[in-house]
Amino acid sequence: MTDISLTKSRLIIRKALEAGRAREMKPLSVVVVDAGGHVIAFERSDGAPPGRFELARAKAYGAVMLGMSGTAQRDRAEAQAYFMAAANGIYGGQLAPVPGGILVRDKRGRVIGAVGVTGDTSENDLAVGIVGIEAAGFAAEG
Repeated sequence: MTDISLTKSRLIIRKALEAGRAREMKPLSVVVVDAGGHVIAFERSDGAPPGRFELARAKAYGAVMLGMSGTAQRDRAEAQAYFMAAANGIYGGQLAPVPGGILVRDKRGRVIGAVGVTGDTSENDLAVGIVGIEAAGFAAEG
């Protein structure tokens, strides 16, 4: 099974943050988690509020635990609010069902982790997260 190494995690974060700066986005926070939802790496841009770690982690954690991107979770919450409310209860309120929680897949299509980006609009968070994941040679499902 392919894992996301610390080196690849740092690359994902660096490229996502660079993309955010190039797009003149607000200060971002980016986290990478493994397939079990455990944090591999995190970085917060200068000026990003310290509480953004938990939001970035919740986006990534929800994606990997539910096997669906933040965008898919948002859509599910809109269609079946009871499902996402129940899931969030089961996971102790640790899910953030919004874009910016991105599944990371290896070359075989297996989920090997997730990335959570927060700080700008959810759609912008998603876009730069995908940039980082693809720069590391993985497929992104956002």
